[in-house]
Amino acid sequence: MGRKRTLAHAAFSTVRSNLVEAASSAIARDHAKHSLWLASVEPAHATRGRVRFLCRFRVFAPCDWSRVRLAAEALPGVKSARVNARARCLVLEYDDRVTDVGRLRRSILASSPVALPETGDEDRPESVGKALVVSLSVLLGTGLLPRMLQFSLSLATSSPLLKEAAHDLSKKGITSRVLEGLAVSISLSRGDYLVANTTNFLLALGEYLSQTTARRSDRLLRNLLKPSSERVWVLTDGQEVEVDADSVRIGDTVIVAAGAVVPVDGRVLSGHASINEAALTGESALVPKSRGSLVRSGSIVQEGRLAIYAEQVGSETVTARVAEYVERSLAVKGQAQMESTRLADRLVPTILSVATGSFVISRDWRRPASVLQADYSCALKLATPIAFKFAMFGAGKSGILVKGADALERLAEADTFIFDKTGTLTTGSFEVVDAIAFDKSFSPEDLLCLAASVEEHYSFHPLAMAVVEAARSATSNRHFDHQEVEFIVARGVASVIDGKRIVVGSRHFVENDEGIDFSGHRDVIDRLFDEGKTVLCVGFGGKLLGIIGLRDTLRDNAASTIQLLRSLGARKVLLLTGDRHDRAAQMTAELGLDGFYAELLPEDKARIVDELNDTGARIAFVGDGINDAPALARSHVGIAMHHGADIARMTADIVLLEDDLAGVADALTIANEVMRVISTSFRLTIGLNSSILLLAALGQLSPLATSVLHNGSTIAILLNVLRQRIDTKRLIHVN
Repeated sequence: MGRKRTLAHAAFSTVRSNLVEAASSAIARDHAKHSLWLASVEPAHATRGRVRFLCRFRVFAPCDWSRVRLAAEALPGVKSARVNARARCLVLEYDDRVTDVGRLRRSILASSPVALPETGDEDRPESVGKALVVSLSVLLGTGLLPRMLQFSLSLATSSPLLKEAAHDLSKKGITSRVLEGLAVSISLSRGDYLVANTTNFLLALGEYLSQTTARRSDRLLRNLLKPSSERVWVLTDGQEVEVDADSVRIGDTVIVAAGAVVPVDGRVLSGHASINEAALTGESALVPKSRGSLVRSGSIVQEGRLAIYAEQVGSETVTARVAEYVERSLAVKGQAQMESTRLADRLVPTILSVATGSFVISRDWRRPASVLQADYSCALKLATPIAFKFAMFGAGKSGILVKGADALERLAEADTFIFDKTGTLTTGSFEVVDAIAFDKSFSPEDLLCLAASVEEHYSFHPLAMAVVEAARSATSNRHFDHQEVEFIVARGVASVIDGKRIVVGSRHFVENDEGIDFSGHRDVIDRLFDEGKTVLCVGFGGKLLGIIGLRDTLRDNAASTIQLLRSLGARKVLLLTGDRHDRAAQMTAELGLDGFYAELLPEDKARIVDELNDTGARIAFVGDGINDAPALARSHVGIAMHHGADIARMTADIVLLEDDLAGVADALTIANEVMRVISTSFRLTIGLNSSILLLAALGQLSPLATSVLHNGSTIAILLNVLRQRIDTKRLIHVN
């Protein structure tokens, strides 16, 4: 008795701590503010007094169907409301003398989840934990009570399951829930309280584990998909005022400083800046912007400061339009149906038939009681979702966010991996690959050191950082003394060394602004540009001293990651890029890829994915930019890099939480492992329960023996699944 109380106390302590965490999460979630909720509410079918709406949630809004139902029920004239989350529909019965379809549609579309009442206890996360605590307490403590109290307590604990079974029977017919309720009812009627309470505990445990891991994954997702900035600086009456991003209107003057994301589409009124448009174009070269230049939302001000006239705001910006396209694409992509759930439902009539047949033949109530104890549903319906949830949670803790169980399933099915180039296979940072001096008195290393001497004061700029790093690695590294450095925004830097003016920057800056003659060296410069390199020009004493060629660096583990993907089952690995054809061909050969598509626009990437889909390929697309979002949405499974654009991370099924390309192979490893665990659990469940069912039908097993074998095998299968949590940690970063 003392040992049982100790076990119960330990279990209570563990569950209580988890419940505190769940309650804290619920409170934080309730305080979250959402200005948008439903993107569309369209009538799919209507008769007098009844309508079925197809609903679609907006990006970043909570997909809370229970609150949709509550919102609809609160509308004037609505008699009843029910939702089908899988079909994305809301069915209403209403009084046509009070309201109509158009009025209902407008009211639902204008509703907000913030203003809705709390959901019922059945929807609250802590209620699931309480159910687990109660079922565990009853399981451990019932044997210590008198027989009559055992029955009363077991019946009270089983009542929620029995009510659900009765509801299913009246509304849906015979389901696995009905079978579970029938098995528990027979156990209670025969006094097998241990069997009934064990079934209740296992069902509560599965529900608790599923919801706990789902909530943790959802928290990671909400944190990851938060917009880059919810506040914007706007020039009002000559003063810069910080306002909500949603309040910006066409015609406002938006101020964007270094490090900020441009929130609108518009033209520059004043200022100079270097803009990183990699999220839009896929290319990491900085683009200078000044008065009259067009800027687009989603690009980043690398350095400088701009005042922008807002021409397109909110849902009309290029980023929002891509988001809307992605929403439509994702709505078409259906969720994978788990074979275990389908099989469990199909086996329900079979089990009932076997139970009935065994009674008809033997006239012995013990046989159908035994047969019903051998239900497949517990192991089949619990093992698979728990395996997925633990894999998702374990992956999230290790740097990989998986947005749904079907994402892992689809990743395990993928046979073709397609990579974007910039920011995916490359780092998005630069390295010096050429240093060409046109003055024989200067060596290439002298040229690098001379440029780095002034660029080191500009070291927050990616090109300057690359030059300084190359100079530090030079054999004859030396510093040139200089006067004060002058920064020319979006152009370069200038100073004086030994009485001579030195300028380092773009070709336009050195040739046009500084008036330095480039004739005689144009062929060399053009060649570097043709090779897809970024060129820094160095002028010294009024002459072109030399040029420095830079290139986006390939990730160190790009080749090893691709090799690992092949070993894990990838049949084909391709490259899609907006870069030049020759550069794409060079990278393809360097990494051993199977092919490439170059000089692409965003819509080209989506088109190519569609074409490959039509050939039967199951594509896993890996990207990071806004221009990758359509392709991510149209692929079999989309994977976004850590530093990708918000829209890319929102679109993808899987998001890397760390800037490590190896996470793609890690995700595939986890997907393969969880599908292996599920397959093993599936075979064990079918094999063991079929054997138990046959022996029970033949009268070789008593109800008690059947219960012990069935529940024992179910627990063993679940323990094998839970062991996956350790395996997941072992699998991460295997390379």
